Amino acid sequence: MPLTETEWDLVTTWARNYLLDTTDPHTQLAQYGFPPEFIGELRLTQISSDNARTLVYQSRTDIQRQLRLVEALTTIDRLAVLPDIVKAQEFLARLREDFGAHADRDNFRTCVLKNGAEAFIDRQDLRETLRRFVADPDKFILLVDGEPGSGRSYTYNFLRHIGQHAGFRPVRVTLSHTATAAKVVRRLADFVADPQESAAPLNPTELNDALPSIDEAAHWVAGRATAVEERLWLVLDECDKLDPSSDVWDFIGQLGMAIYEHAAVRGDQAPRLVLLGYGRSMRQLPYDLRGNLAWDTARIAEPDDLRTFFDQAFHESPPEMLGTGQLRESAIATLVDAAVQEVVRATGADGTDGTDREGYMRKLCTAAEGAIRVYQSL
Repeated sequence: MPLTETEWDLVTTWARNYLLDTTDPHTQLAQYGFPPEFIGELRLTQISSDNARTLVYQSRTDIQRQLRLVEALTTIDRLAVLPDIVKAQEFLARLREDFGAHADRDNFRTCVLKNGAEAFIDRQDLRETLRRFVADPDKFILLVDGEPGSGRSYTYNFLRHIGQHAGFRPVRVTLSHTATAAKVVRRLADFVADPQESAAPLNPTELNDALPSIDEAAHWVAGRATAVEERLWLVLDECDKLDPSSDVWDFIGQLGMAIYEHAAVRGDQAPRLVLLGYGRSMRQLPYDLRGNLAWDTARIAEPDDLRTFFDQAFHESPPEMLGTGQLRESAIATLVDAAVQEVVRATGADGTDGTDREGYMRKLCTAAEGAIRVYQSL
């Protein structure tokens, strides 16, 4: 299970207080087993708080680096005698599990995310689309369409899971009816700014002509996202909530073109763009991008999808009490039937009569996660 932003903040605090509280941070890191080539990449100063942010920032670019950082923290004597060591060891166990999953499993087929606690139901087409998208350097814009409540926004959770194993980090800005290009640029600036520099995004409204300034802002975002060490995917969620006259539509088109230009020079280091809730009938992206698009259409999950989900989840971690062989298979089949019936009962007809489409998939996943917890307790 990837660590959350709040948990990474805690890791940063430990690094500042117990690992980098020294006048010679390079030597300190070498003593704790960090390789010379990695240490050489770090721009370290005499300020431990800045050094900690830089170390964590660079470590998050790769799951092996994450694992190495937290392993080093758990070996520090001053941290080992504090109550926080329990949390540090928990983080280490989760990262080790993720590292093992990366090595041993097909992560695109994972159905239970976040340490076995979050359901990601169906989306078989998305899984294969993402597999091809990740592997194809010529595709760098993913568009996800579908009915409201079909799980378009939930795609972001799966992107975080895949990113942990495929070496990228998705960052999301959720759009709304009142969103403007200036607001979106400011939000993206928080993600792409250098941790040792204050973010100073170009204000897309400071020039008299809106379109050229939006173009400059888009190139600023794409350039900064390309320059950072980690590979970023820029996710704009709920595109269907935008006002038809919003200047965000212009920014999206210009951002796509800016990424197109940066990808030609920097290849896979350039960011990728993910547009959730972007329908085929909405504002078209620039013509030059037509060969760089990948599409997915989300749909409401049905009972057969639930059955496939529970069958996979229950087979991946069967409790010992279920026995082996045919006995276990029969027990799992019974539990799958019970889980499907319970989830369908818990969600009622909300997903089929059109009265609560917005909340149906959320309810479905919540009920499925409850069934998974009951199964794990057997």
